[in-house]
Amino acid sequence: PEQYKSGRFFSLFLLSQELFTQEPNSAWIHRTISEEAWHSLQKKLYRMSSSPEVKLRVLTLNCWGIRYMSKFCQERYEMIGDLLCEEKHDVVLLQEVWSEKDYLFLKNRISSSHPYSYYFKSGVIGSGLCIFSAHKILDAFLFRYSLNGYPYKLQHGDWFGGKSVGLVILDINGLVVNAYVTHLHAEYCRENDSYLPHRLFQSWELAQFVRHTSKSADVVILGGDLNMHPSDLGCRLLCSYTGLKDAFCEAESFEGCEGGSTLIPENCFTSKEELRQFPQGIRIDYILYKGSASCSVKCKHLQATKGSVPGKTFPYSDHEVVTAALCVQQKERNTRTESNHSEDVNLELVNILNECRTEIKVGVHSAEQMRYSTGRMGILGLVLMFLELVIALVPFVIMETEHTFPRLSFQLLAVLAFTVLLVTGVLYVFYAIEVKVLQGTEDQMRLRVQALQEQVNQCQDSTL
Repeated sequence: PEQYKSGRFFSLFLLSQELFTQEPNSAWIHRTISEEAWHSLQKKLYRMSSSPEVKLRVLTLNCWGIRYMSKFCQERYEMIGDLLCEEKHDVVLLQEVWSEKDYLFLKNRISSSHPYSYYFKSGVIGSGLCIFSAHKILDAFLFRYSLNGYPYKLQHGDWFGGKSVGLVILDINGLVVNAYVTHLHAEYCRENDSYLPHRLFQSWELAQFVRHTSKSADVVILGGDLNMHPSDLGCRLLCSYTGLKDAFCEAESFEGCEGGSTLIPENCFTSKEELRQFPQGIRIDYILYKGSASCSVKCKHLQATKGSVPGKTFPYSDHEVVTAALCVQQKERNTRTESNHSEDVNLELVNILNECRTEIKVGVHSAEQMRYSTGRMGILGLVLMFLELVIALVPFVIMETEHTFPRLSFQLLAVLAFTVLLVTGVLYVFYAIEVKVLQGTEDQMRLRVQALQEQVNQCQDSTL
């Protein structure tokens, strides 16, 4: 054993001597590993020796970039571009960049500080999501949420936005970093939130997407406008199910408004009526993160703006800018865990999933009622169409050459019957899809709860 240890130490000593050479010159290296494997090992060892700690600065902002509707839209994009050029963040996660022209403007403006970027296209008017990075983007993918409001509620417009989650895979100093940006359905009335099942469903799909696409990542970062308070069920589901940590809760220091609020009364663009119940503002913009078996991540500092930009009369957006300073530390081999291969039993997650199932069932019941109502309206359309047919056949039955029913009324009745049939048919299909999707989600949650409860029972049996 002592000879083995000394020989192993001697091999590592020789390897360290060859580490910074261009080619593996020692004969024992040629006999032990291939040239390709040597270069891969050389890169990893160099990364470990030269940069044991990686610092990342991440920014998220809902830009409120609705052309011709948002106030001072062009001026604010110029201010945002100046901010990104000056601060030189590693990763920038933006939402509500609805116009691709505005994205291209920012891309040209900050090309020197953020040479890599990606714009996610989705829906009728786009997803509004884009990512800028100072580091190379290896891959990108967009996942669109299956439910996203109702197309007939034009005053809200979420359905037309194609709410989604965008993923880019970054290479940052040899680390594989999965950066996600998302924007969930808005909450228009907290007392009577008809969109709660949709937002819960989006939280579930987001959690599933992050969980299944981040297994090979060293670092995971999620930022965006979640449209949820920190204590809301969807937010607790997302963090508990994925293991993501809230930068505001984990930060060693914080600079910003009380409670980390990102919608505040001091912002001249925010609706004071929406914040009437929350005089201190609300926090709905988040930066979430987690490490892996090989890396640990800490949030050293979190900062949020507080209203108007210094020297200007208005802020960057109706939301505040949130910036997190993260520190990534590689774990020692003997401290690494197999967290990627085995999951801890989380009793809190079981309770959260059961709460979610209850809310999803409420959404299923509501969707079934709407489907039933549209079905009855469809029957009314069929009755009108049958009445139209009867009126058209009356002259042939009584052998009259002319219609006794006024032609204009006959045409209006035909238009009404066709419109009712068309609208109710489309809505019936839409609500039928909503029912199936929500039922499928409840089944997935039930399956997950059963698996977690079995793990709990196994743990309890092993302790007896």
